[in-house]
Amino acid sequence: VLKRLFIFQASFLLLITLSHEDTKTLQAEQKPLTLLCIGCSLIAPAVLLMLKSIWKACYKSSKPPRKSSVLFFEFLVSVGLAVLTIVAMPHLDIVTNVTILNSVAVLSAFLQAVAQCTAKRMNIFLLPSIMASVVMVVGYCLFVVLYILKDPTDVKTAIWVGLAVGGSILVSFNWWENYFRVICVNSKSNILKNLFEDLTKSQNMLHIMSSVLRIVVTACVLGAYVPLAEMDWDIVTSIPSRETRIVAIIIGVQLISSALCQWFALAACKMHAVRRCFIVPLYLASLAVMVLFIVPVILDYQDHRLILNTTENINFTSYSNIGLLTGAAASWWIGLVLATIHIWFFKIYRIQKTQDLFGRRLYEGAFIEQSLLLNTLIECDATPALIYLCATMWHETYEEMMNIMISVFRLDKYRPKTEPKFDDFTFEAHIYFDDAFENAKGNQDRHLNTYAKDLVQIITEVYGIFTNLDKTFFGVQQQIPDQSIIETPYGARLVVKMPHGNNIVAHFKDKQKIRNKKRWSQVMYLYYLLGFKLMTKYHRRWKMGEKETDLRTNIKREKHNTYLLALDGDTDFQPAAVMLLIDRLKMYPRVGAACGRIHPTGSGPAVWFQKFEYAVSHWLQKTAEHVFGSVLCSPGCFSLFRAEALMDDNVMKKYSTKSTEPSQYIQYDQGEDRWLCTLLLKQGWRVEYNAASDAYTNAPQDFKELYNQRKRWGPSTMANVVDLLGSTNLVSKKNPSMSKPFMFYQLFAMISAILAPATICLMVAGSLSFILDIPSAAALVIAVIPPAIYLGLCFKLKADTQIIIAAVLSIMYAFLMMVVTMSIIASMVKEQTILTPSSIFIVIMSIIYIVTALLHPQELPLLFYGLLYIICIPSAYLLLTIYSMVNMNSVSWGTRETKPTAEAATTAALIFLQNKLILSLTFTAKNTFKRLCSQMKCCKKSNQRVEDEQLGVRQEIPESIQLEPQPQNSIDEERFWKELIEKYLEPLQNDKEKQEKTKNELQDLRNKINFSFFFLNALWLVAAFIFQVFKVFQIQFDIVDLNLNKTGKQFQIEPMSLMFILGFAISVFLQFIGMLYHRIMTLIHYVAFLETELLSSLPCYITTDFPAANN
Repeated sequence: VLKRLFIFQASFLLLITLSHEDTKTLQAEQKPLTLLCIGCSLIAPAVLLMLKSIWKACYKSSKPPRKSSVLFFEFLVSVGLAVLTIVAMPHLDIVTNVTILNSVAVLSAFLQAVAQCTAKRMNIFLLPSIMASVVMVVGYCLFVVLYILKDPTDVKTAIWVGLAVGGSILVSFNWWENYFRVICVNSKSNILKNLFEDLTKSQNMLHIMSSVLRIVVTACVLGAYVPLAEMDWDIVTSIPSRETRIVAIIIGVQLISSALCQWFALAACKMHAVRRCFIVPLYLASLAVMVLFIVPVILDYQDHRLILNTTENINFTSYSNIGLLTGAAASWWIGLVLATIHIWFFKIYRIQKTQDLFGRRLYEGAFIEQSLLLNTLIECDATPALIYLCATMWHETYEEMMNIMISVFRLDKYRPKTEPKFDDFTFEAHIYFDDAFENAKGNQDRHLNTYAKDLVQIITEVYGIFTNLDKTFFGVQQQIPDQSIIETPYGARLVVKMPHGNNIVAHFKDKQKIRNKKRWSQVMYLYYLLGFKLMTKYHRRWKMGEKETDLRTNIKREKHNTYLLALDGDTDFQPAAVMLLIDRLKMYPRVGAACGRIHPTGSGPAVWFQKFEYAVSHWLQKTAEHVFGSVLCSPGCFSLFRAEALMDDNVMKKYSTKSTEPSQYIQYDQGEDRWLCTLLLKQGWRVEYNAASDAYTNAPQDFKELYNQRKRWGPSTMANVVDLLGSTNLVSKKNPSMSKPFMFYQLFAMISAILAPATICLMVAGSLSFILDIPSAAALVIAVIPPAIYLGLCFKLKADTQIIIAAVLSIMYAFLMMVVTMSIIASMVKEQTILTPSSIFIVIMSIIYIVTALLHPQELPLLFYGLLYIICIPSAYLLLTIYSMVNMNSVSWGTRETKPTAEAATTAALIFLQNKLILSLTFTAKNTFKRLCSQMKCCKKSNQRVEDEQLGVRQEIPESIQLEPQPQNSIDEERFWKELIEKYLEPLQNDKEKQEKTKNELQDLRNKINFSFFFLNALWLVAAFIFQVFKVFQIQFDIVDLNLNKTGKQFQIEPMSLMFILGFAISVFLQFIGMLYHRIMTLIHYVAFLETELLSSLPCYITTDFPAANN
């Protein structure tokens, strides 16, 4: 920052000096060129701000200010800036010009003193503000006295000095908004508050209007001054190239360095490097320039006046008192320091919003360091957050549940509740276990099934591990967690206090008492945590007589700072990943949800394919959505949601809707996380993506499970995107992030997805034509036959048979894609050219993916899976699409349908216990139906799990174990659960007639959608076939070699293929640009995180026994 500040100020002062009447580098009649460059320097930031505001106005609803009096201050600033830099400073010597720049803080110092008086808690800075005002005035007095003593009879110099003083005072009005907002917030005047509200709501239009005003005023002053100074504009076009080149280089350096200074200063603040990378460089920049320009003059004026000053007659030695100028310079610099001393104590948070750092978006091209210092806001608040970790479980394996439990206990160690070192957030973990009960043998009692008992066992084991984590080998002891099991209307609840004081609560659901499946578990915790726990306490306070207005304010604040971290039962994450997501929601109030980078884990070709697919999706697609609009889907396996967004109108209530229509089964139940994000987007909330927040989750490892998973995702994704596109006008108006250009981008993506099968057929046809050297039309007919037959079979055969056929066809297509890829590479080598459309497309796409991977160095090895991804494209975008569309009427989950054997679970537990060498703790239980108690029984066997034990609804407590009294459900909570179950979560009745009706309706919907879907693909293929047969609008290219010499061969391409290639290339290019921007922002965020988090507080555990945690 300091280097660029130095370059900026030096180049700007050189421009001013070249405009001096005694400068020898340019003749007197050539001065309009440098004046024009000074004007460009003044308006360049205004032009950038105007373009940025127009761009934002396309996304947001912008309205003009109700009172135009605000523009009066902008007019004064524009006049003062133009008069000072264009009229006055070129007539002053360079020494004076160096010192006068800091004088523009005079009004800011006074306004800050007023602001400190209105904000009682900031009175600590009142004295420095008053001193700054006094010192600034002293500087002006010394400056005026200096020129009066120099030559009292010099009228021209007096005019230039007066214009300089008046211009600098007018410029000091520039940062009035920064202090005005503090005065308005603390003022009781409704006029001031309404004015501030008007300023806030009409910022975009104000910036556009103020930028235009700045440009017009600067042009008027410049245009009027040149004729008045007896100069001619025509000389600008006849200046010799040498002088023009010198001036062009200087103005180019000045413009670029000023923009870079602004950006790097902003980045330094966001990275939490305020003092060493922001304040100190800005303070030292003026001093460094003074040393550069003043010291040589003092040491040897006669030798340097032509070289350094480029002026012939500055009369520096005629000053009667050098001390006056030194005193004025020191006074202004000290005044600037005192006026901005509050920045030293400015509490910056990670990735602080720009509008929370700087009062104005506009930086000053002539006063960059003063602008950055005086534009910094004088207060910044943040409230500690409360986070609920909410995981849903069903048929997770022992290892999967172990992963998430270790992650939760890591977070407990990272942010302990007992003796906390940080106050940024507190948390509580909740696990909602679906279908956790089964019938006991021989009676009607209900007790926990194998999966639920495994969870209880894992919690105990992980508790012991983390309790003994920091102990020596001989200090390891058996540890029993503080816990209680409570009977609830929905089943049972296990409450465990983790080693560092945070609670983990496991809710075991009985499907005979409450509705099961993942979406209803989410509805359960949404209403319990946000409806009951958050709101009940305020209801009690209202009953006790507290004012409703105060309670509403407190409720709004708590909703805004309460977050829900949605997790799957197998998610593995580090505390740092959670912190990075919290930052997004803390800093940006309209962000309703944020998701991290999801890494699929597992082994085998299916997982390898998904690794690259996930990588490309996150690298390009999600970053483009984040940059140009909003992320459309925040995955439920690792996403942070804001309570205020979830409790918004038509979000939580709508999400609790029971599916009754066929389309609702697809949109609501098959992709619940995407539907929740759709509801948030419709309400105006933004969804973001953080690439540094890594989470790991198990991926389908076999072909069948992968196809069944994507069978759910594909139709639900299409249904939600169509829902958004159908409400484009409403969504664009209500959501600032969802602009119409972004919706058009999504429309193009949807059309591409719909036409994917036809596109793959055309690609296969081109491959066959290339390999077999047959006509394109014949190749297209051959390419369409296999998918057409598979489509017909899918309507007749069972799902498992469809998947088997798809697997066989996938292998055949994979061999074809491999042959085509090698043939294209061989053709490029043989023809010694890559300048054919297909070759150029492949090379450019390869370069983009390779560069993208290089910008994600930790994920660079995933490129090796790219070849597998390429050869699987027909399977993923043709066969899988057909399978998903034909089977969209099947609304079963499709994954985790089978239970692992008890032996497998036992073996997994034994392996884990052997690795950790920690005494296992097991539960002993007996069955009953009325109530639940807790029991822990120590087992002295280290490598053996006790079999045939049952953890039931009632447990006996051994006399040797002393536990605290078990908490019981409160009456209010009991009533809440009963009412919630009655209204939303009653178990669905097994109504065969209704199920049959729903089945028929889903089939009818499937048939209608499939007809439209495949009819559009057929039309696309028929159009391509006609173009190929009749050679309509066929485009021919001459093939050239690498030396651009024609080879005598031609390449033909149909307009439809060319249109697809261009559309896809533009889409990928936009995604690539978005990725570059997102990588820079991610780097800033990650550096800020490392700067603010103590390295000692980062957990560093030996995780060799936890493969997922080590990734």
